[in-house]
Amino acid sequence: MNAPDRYERFVVPEGTKKVSYERDTKIVNAASLTVEREDHTIGNILRMQLHRDPNVLFAGYKLPHPLQYKIIVRIHTTSQSSPTQAYTQVVDDLDKELLHLKKAFEDEKNRLEGKPFY
Repeated sequence: MNAPDRYERFVVPEGTKKVSYERDTKIVNAASLTVEREDHTIGNILRMQLHRDPNVLFAGYKLPHPLQYKIIVRIHTTSQSSPTQAYTQVVDDLDKELLHLKKAFEDEKNRLEGKPFY
């Protein structure tokens, strides 16, 4: 079978950075960030969160090829921000949202423990 090993989808090879940054030479305050071993799930979440930032003029991602396990996120910001600042802020915001969701889930689970399931 020609398919790559399954672990290659999520294990970052040794010596490879999880996120690499490449500044756009033609557009001011624009960059491409390559995120290794991720797919549409993370790409779409990052894109949607970037769209919430008023300093982000453009945010998009692409999956170069189905057998390449990486996404390329393009970010274009206003002069008040930079693509790296926007990306860092997005990751922090998503971390806070996930912590809030986890706490709400655990609170509800604790509230329902011991009660009948019907």
